[in-house]
Amino acid sequence: MQFPSPVSLQWISELIDAKLVGNTSNFATGINEIHKVSKGDLVFVDHPKYYEKCINSEASFIIINKEMEVPLGKALLIVEKPFEAYCKIVNHFRPFVPSLKLIDDSVVVGENSFLYPNVFVGKNVTIGKNTIIYPNVTIMDYCEIGDNVIIQSGTVIGSNSFYYNGKKDRGIWYQKMPDCGKVIIENHVEIGASCTIDRGVSHDTIIGQGTKLDNMVHIGHDTVIGKNCLIAAQVAIAGVTTLEDGVTLWGQVGVSKTLTIGANAVVLAQSGVSNTIEGNKTYFGTPVQEARIKQKELVWVKRIPELWEKVMRIKE
Repeated sequence: MQFPSPVSLQWISELIDAKLVGNTSNFATGINEIHKVSKGDLVFVDHPKYYEKCINSEASFIIINKEMEVPLGKALLIVEKPFEAYCKIVNHFRPFVPSLKLIDDSVVVGENSFLYPNVFVGKNVTIGKNTIIYPNVTIMDYCEIGDNVIIQSGTVIGSNSFYYNGKKDRGIWYQKMPDCGKVIIENHVEIGASCTIDRGVSHDTIIGQGTKLDNMVHIGHDTVIGKNCLIAAQVAIAGVTTLEDGVTLWGQVGVSKTLTIGANAVVLAQSGVSNTIEGNKTYFGTPVQEARIKQKELVWVKRIPELWEKVMRIKE
């Protein structure tokens, strides 16, 4: 999330009651989690495993629970509980404000767009031109819908991310990380019925221009889908995943988190993608392999009984 304007580190340190060391006179331009940080961002870290990664990331300012050497130009905000401090900042700039109307007064709808009855649209949403949104669609706060978009009935855009901070030394092990990102649906996208697209935790979930989603597709938080992708029914994509342009995922494909599927890759039905895969190839299986290799393996697997009988006859 980018702040409305740069925010003084001194002010932030007072808000979260932090000890400020390093470049203390600087200004933060946004707040993000580690997967999406850029220069000027605040980020938090509360586990020794990630101290070095966080401090040496693109983030300029780090909320941390340990005093460490500060890289040149950066600053540390030292607190006992970095996650709680992060949440306090997010909730200050993106507080919960309930919507009391089906379509909030802040919504901007472009020329020739049509919203069917029982569509809910939250705060700070923009909808482009020539877009059709069918009955019982829910569009939550801070979403951007482009031109010539179609969203079928029962779909939810901007639902809360499935993202928790887990620690076993407190009563509630899994504490929700508040969302402050957006969902951006670009031009000429079509979204089927009963799909769910989660809002970004701290950055944006993006569906690229010309992409088509079938029914009952789930897109996790901060996932970026490129242009002209084709995603069939019951596909589930975890958070912070990237699909490059022209990717095709056939029915019931499962895609794990924080990986990339290369441009123009095709993943055949009921496959599981657990690691980054190259583009311009066809894949199958769980975990996926190139389809031609996997299909050869399946042929040999079917021949196991026949080969076993031959071995037993030789032994006799």
